Amino acid sequence: MNKAILIGNVGRDPNVRYFEGGRAVAQVTLATTERGYTLQNGTVVPDRTEWHNLVFRNGMAQTVEKYVHKGDKLYVEGKIFTRSYDDQSGIKRYVTEIYVDEMEMLTPKSNQSASAAPQSVAPSAQPAAPAQQVAEPTDDLPF
Repeated sequence: MNKAILIGNVGRDPNVRYFEGGRAVAQVTLATTERGYTLQNGTVVPDRTEWHNLVFRNGMAQTVEKYVHKGDKLYVEGKIFTRSYDDQSGIKRYVTEIYVDEMEMLTPKSNQSASAAPQSVAPSAQPAAPAQQVAEPTDDLPF
């Protein structure tokens, strides 16, 4: 089973791109933090923050573009995919991304810039878009 569940804070405003046929892709970074602690011997283990690359598609991408902003807290569920590319120097690089299937916005409405922001979004719950199917990434992805 390939499933990731994350709760964290958005690191930057979404990067949204539109393609032919009205397809949309939104990319967001999400920071998750494990709190530090102190061992019995007095050793302090500091907080540990991990950054995750989230990918939203079509209707969810449009929702993210409207309602998600830097600093917002999100709950997301999705699948982990790794893709590779050659950088400008010809070195092969790898990127691990979470293709989001479900999202819930945890930031209170009073803290969001849009007052009518929905609090829970699942692909099948969006009236303007059909149910989303997450396909495995291919080499012809538009990003």
